[in-house]
Amino acid sequence: MNRAKIAEIQKKIHAKLARNMLEQAENKAEGERIVTEGMPQMLCTCGEEGIVLLENNGVLPLKREDTLAVFGRCQRDWFYVGYGSGGDVHAPYFISLMDGLANEGIKTDSLLAECYEKWCGEPKNVADHGVWGQWPYYYPEMPLEEQAVKAAADRCTIAAVVIGRAAGEDRENKLEPGSYYLTDEEKRLLNNVCRHFKQVILILNCGNLIDLSFLSGYSFAAVVYAWQLGQESGNALARVLSGTTNPSGKLSDTIAKRYEDYPSSSCFGGYDYNNYEEDIFVGYRYFETYAKEKELYPFGYGLSYTTFELASDSFNYADGHFEVRVRVTNTGSCAGKEVVQIYVCPPKGKLKKAKKNLVGFAKTKLLAPQESETVCVTFSEELFASFDDSGITGYPFAFVMEAGEYTFLVGNSVNADMEAGTWKVEQTRLIEQCESVCAVEEKNRFSAMADKGKIPVSVSGRDLKARILENLPKEITPTGDKGIKLSDVKSGTHTMEEFVAQLSDRELCDLSRGEGSMNCSLGTPGNAGAFGGITEELRAKGIPAIITADGPAGLRIKRYTTLLPCGTAIACTWNTELVEQMFALEGKEIASYNVNVILSPGMNIHRNPLCGRNFEYYSEDPVLSGKIAAAAVRGIQSQGVSACPKHFAANHQEVHRNRHDSRVSEQALREIYLRNFEICVKESKPQNIMTSYNKINGVWSHYNYDLVTTVLRKEWGYEGNVMTDWWMQHAKSPEFPQIKDNAYRVRAQVDVLMPGGWNPKKQKYVFDKDELDSLHKKNGLTRAELQRCAINVLRYALTCIKD
Repeated sequence: MNRAKIAEIQKKIHAKLARNMLEQAENKAEGERIVTEGMPQMLCTCGEEGIVLLENNGVLPLKREDTLAVFGRCQRDWFYVGYGSGGDVHAPYFISLMDGLANEGIKTDSLLAECYEKWCGEPKNVADHGVWGQWPYYYPEMPLEEQAVKAAADRCTIAAVVIGRAAGEDRENKLEPGSYYLTDEEKRLLNNVCRHFKQVILILNCGNLIDLSFLSGYSFAAVVYAWQLGQESGNALARVLSGTTNPSGKLSDTIAKRYEDYPSSSCFGGYDYNNYEEDIFVGYRYFETYAKEKELYPFGYGLSYTTFELASDSFNYADGHFEVRVRVTNTGSCAGKEVVQIYVCPPKGKLKKAKKNLVGFAKTKLLAPQESETVCVTFSEELFASFDDSGITGYPFAFVMEAGEYTFLVGNSVNADMEAGTWKVEQTRLIEQCESVCAVEEKNRFSAMADKGKIPVSVSGRDLKARILENLPKEITPTGDKGIKLSDVKSGTHTMEEFVAQLSDRELCDLSRGEGSMNCSLGTPGNAGAFGGITEELRAKGIPAIITADGPAGLRIKRYTTLLPCGTAIACTWNTELVEQMFALEGKEIASYNVNVILSPGMNIHRNPLCGRNFEYYSEDPVLSGKIAAAAVRGIQSQGVSACPKHFAANHQEVHRNRHDSRVSEQALREIYLRNFEICVKESKPQNIMTSYNKINGVWSHYNYDLVTTVLRKEWGYEGNVMTDWWMQHAKSPEFPQIKDNAYRVRAQVDVLMPGGWNPKKQKYVFDKDELDSLHKKNGLTRAELQRCAINVLRYALTCIKD
């Protein structure tokens, strides 16, 4: 059977699974349209600060006397967020662009607006949202005769054209018109509008980056990347267009001149695997090091209605930590905020290094004209240490600081060129000794980008079997049921070990899986599933059922809940304080619906602009991604509920995502794709984490001992619960052939299979006997490993017990 036939069959199977998911969890919302107090203003503020002004000849902000002619159907059919588990939230209301313009008092051409409203409302033209994995990439434009455009130009002097694009889970964006590129109808619209209007504002209502090479063919007065800003989209954008709010968003990704200019363009979208040939040179790290001329808009870039002057105030280093103080002065005529960005330029050495690396940032308060503020940016040397995955520096499998002079630059984008200070390392020194993990297999070795062309990546040399056996936990001697409740552990009358000692093998196994399905009857309707106290026996011991719900654009349940701005827009605020405040309100809402864990934030790196779920994620940079994610987690968990950062790790495409292999050097894995998770874990202590669907160098993340036990738990000190993404793949352990599926997962210390593997047709659990069958066999799963996972789950369950 050929590849195309196999793909067709798998697509049908997946579509059936998707329908089952929708039947279980996707129902119309019920209940009141409750709006969390303070949330509308918070959403609007976050949206305003995430909007990025790319171009402006002075047409913005709009003047009160201006009348705006708005073109493009997205003025009504706005894309508020992307599709899928990270976007399908039942919002209590939606503010379109036209709604927002009216609310802000901006005059618009009523004849043109009525034309769009009428056309969009006709049954044949109503926006079709599609079905799971087959959502629209765009909405077909309303045909508009040139005469109608000319007539609008006779009534108005300024035009705005809205170009909209969707994104979604379980599919990529495509190098096709209507997805990454403009359609012919959109080109005709732009041509006609630009022919008859001298002042044209282009508004991009997109969750992902799209091709902007067409900008060179037009003379737009302003270009605004408005992203997808959730239920308050129209209000946020209108406030920026009017000047009520000064734009302060900065790009969280580089915008290249052409798709082919992105370093991963030739090694993305593979059906079975991708070789990460760009290695550590992701996003601006590549453009700044090798191809500055291919940038259209640089990382960290964004315009304001005012101007700022930055002056380096002080630069200090002590005990591995840096402190940079920068004085920011508003030199313009209106109030605004600025983002101070600090980059390090490392010396060349034996290891690959990018020319510039973001190490820290801070956003000012709202500065009045001529007002100044001194911001303090702190960071550790760990953030820019290089990982030696070959031993070339003398420190194999370690983060090191190579000898030489490190220059620190200050600016408001990656084009930063003001020197803050220099730091000299006399000789290469060890920063952190690690272990070799997740290395490329010899049979899959490939060559990756380096200073002198491409060179072969380092391959695995570890003995994983020996490592696992050396680190097996000690068994807690079983005692049988002693009547100890989990609340007794919380009160301190009994230890966790005493509680776990009384659990039977069956109960230990039950703690290692979810209840079985989405929309679990134990929790709020529309939930994503439950774990913990999923059986009567476990609940009798005081273990609560722990209810999960999808994120990250809001609480996805069968209730009306807040729809947040998409992840990329949130990252473009570069404002961790604001993000934490917004997610604290989100945490309050989560708690009010009796949900314990929201499956958020999504924080995979933007490796390629076509990834279907980039809208959920934050950035191409691990420091920005990690800091924003940490702020989100702190906000959520401040309300007594748990975040669940995902997808751990190297999950960068949707095509064949359940079986796809991300083949990446250990240096790139450590410095790019794990560093953001490390920042999040260490700075916010999430109580739950979700693994990814994909393989990393041949091993699925939900079976990956080195990823979860060696790195996450041993090196980073994580003590929380780790769950799978929903469902998992059958597999045997290469190191221990008698261990498979759930037993294989538990050995890796991935504590919980979600949602539990219930097969409604066969009325039984898939993988149900894996752990029990493996117990007590030579090199099989041990009771101690089940107990270890149980403790990880129960640590969080303790926090769910109501006083």
